[in-house]
Amino acid sequence: MSKSKFRPLHDRVVVKRLDAEEKTKGGIIIPDTAKEKPSQGQVVAVGPGGRDESGKLIPIDLKVGDKVLFGKWSGTEIKLDGEELLIMKESDIMGVLS
Repeated sequence: MSKSKFRPLHDRVVVKRLDAEEKTKGGIIIPDTAKEKPSQGQVVAVGPGGRDESGKLIPIDLKVGDKVLFGKWSGTEIKLDGEELLIMKESDIMGVLS
């Protein structure tokens, strides 16, 4: 299954994690085993949006390419084409980085 052929449903988005920092601000190099998973990512795909009680479509505010912040335990990890991605609801995303 190719990620270009994968389309999330409803108010879900697919996010690729951005790489964690290799060094601290003080210049100390962080080994891979001590790194935390980053809570920043880039939106790869978005669904059409959710529906309200009357059935009206509520579009998603995000677009492909947006850099976003999300919770530490947000989303479901998947692997498409050998790439690790997260599928999460739009409500799990805390904000867009500009």
